[in-house]
Amino acid sequence: MDASFWVSPVGWTILTVLEILAVTVFVLLSVAFLVYGDRKIWASVQLRKGPNVVGPFGLMQSFADLIKFVLKEVIIPAGADKTVFLLAPLVSVVLALISWAVIPFAPGWVISNINVGVLYLFAISSLGVYGIIMGGWASNSKYPFLGALRSAAQMVSYEVSIGFVVVTVILLTGSMNLSDIVNHQAGGFWNWNFLGGGGFKGLGFLKLPVMLGMMVVFYISALAETNRPPFDLPDAESELVAGYQVEYSSSPYMLFFLAEMANIILMCAMITILFFGGWQSPFPIDSFIAPGSVAYALISVFWFIIKILFWFFMFAIAKAIVPRYRYDQLMRLGWKVFLPLSLVAVLIIAALRVYGGSL
Repeated sequence: MDASFWVSPVGWTILTVLEILAVTVFVLLSVAFLVYGDRKIWASVQLRKGPNVVGPFGLMQSFADLIKFVLKEVIIPAGADKTVFLLAPLVSVVLALISWAVIPFAPGWVISNINVGVLYLFAISSLGVYGIIMGGWASNSKYPFLGALRSAAQMVSYEVSIGFVVVTVILLTGSMNLSDIVNHQAGGFWNWNFLGGGGFKGLGFLKLPVMLGMMVVFYISALAETNRPPFDLPDAESELVAGYQVEYSSSPYMLFFLAEMANIILMCAMITILFFGGWQSPFPIDSFIAPGSVAYALISVFWFIIKILFWFFMFAIAKAIVPRYRYDQLMRLGWKVFLPLSLVAVLIIAALRVYGGSL
């Protein structure tokens, strides 16, 4: 097939559809095995074995759970709004998956390399709360509705902090394109944003503690944004049974769970891109492997996945060892601690960009 075919509208469409399928399959398989990893880590902390029956070492447990969810009966409460009840998990999972359209896995390996990738992610994440509110309201029950309200308040509160943290990265990089943010961190781990993004001339050394602190704020805010422990107040078993999804069963429940896990992996990818160098190797490899080659791209994907796994491990450890917050503590942390910290960080980085000499 002629190379010009892929530039034509038909070829471009086929190529884009294949890219979408590849990313979707990657996310779905990642969810399956990271759920297994999450359960294994939690079990290890509690000195248990975890999944160990289905398949070698229990590796097929997630697929067994999938079959169970698909075969179970879908039960809809008598007083529920059936249309909204079934639409809610679908909205959640679609929004969770389309967020991956702007995530770069390696140089040029991105579905849509738009210049406002950060704004796109903010727009999609802001819409994500609608699926949860729809699910809680349509169930026509007090507990799901209270869980949905908690989740909405929690997500909105911590999105503000996450937004200001991302602004510090944008100021440091000078771009809202995620590929540009990764390219800005090339040249070794000492150039990664969590260490200040390199360039410590003048007052540039002040970037290091600020950006390191912003990485910690982003990590904790991501836990709250995705309703992960210790911030899983929307589905606190002792208070709200199982939160907004208590009336769901079978595949609609599975879709909610899939959306939550896809968002968690997305947050791990975002921390990797914004602060941990994205696909960049910890040490420069340009002198050994030619940039643009297949080998370079594969090594880049390898490092990107390794970093995602590291941050997912951090998410799992937080779930296993940190006790659940009270709701007033959760809100106080977001509005009275993280919001002022992130605002001060934005001011410092902006001042350094203007007055700090060459950064």
